[in-house]
This record gives sequence, structure tokens and C-alpha cells, in this order.
Amino acid sequence: MVLYVIFGQITVRKLRKNPETRHELGLELASGWDILNVAQALTLPKAIAQRIKRNSTSMGLGFEADPDILYKHTTVFDRVLARVFYVLFALSGFALIILATLDFFWNFD
Repeated sequence: MVLYVIFGQITVRKLRKNPETRHELGLELASGWDILNVAQALTLPKAIAQRIKRNSTSMGLGFEADPDILYKHTTVFDRVLARVFYVLFALSGFALIILATLDFFWNFD
């Protein structure tokens, strides 16, 4: 969660202030959701991010952040920070699901 705040304050705040990227951060379903959208767009390989973007815009949704514009307006440090944050965030989520499932079947006391 510390990386969530750091990434939001350093990178996403800069992108929110930029008029070219302000509306390209994806749909914010809840407060701070755009931080996850930006981290995902900068972490996924470009081919996968383009496929997600193409599918969401073909349906008229536009939920995802635009990786092309984000790559143009971020530094290498921003991208590394996004990758570290998103990978640790995803791994902790998967670990939570796995541990909850294991605890359900074998009650750890």
C-alpha cells in the first residue's frame, strides 16, 4: 500500500495535471482506481495492452488507460515504479486468495 501512495503521488498526479493525459487514465470506478489503470497499462506488454484497448473501445467503454499516451508522458523511473507496484499488488492479491482457500479446506490454527 505504500507503493500505491508513492506511485499515485509521483506519477499519476503528474498525469492528472497534464491536459493531454487527464482523460486518458481510464474510468475511475472508485477513488484511486485510475492509479491501478495506469499501473496496469504501464506493466502489461504493449501487445496485450493494445488488445485490451482495442476490445474496450470497440464496445464503446474506454475503461482502460491508453498505454501509448502514457508511455509518451512517463519516464523510465515511472514505468519501473509502476511495474514494481503492480506486480507486488497482484501477487499479494493472489496470495490472499490462495491462503483463504487453503484456510477454508485446512483450518490453520
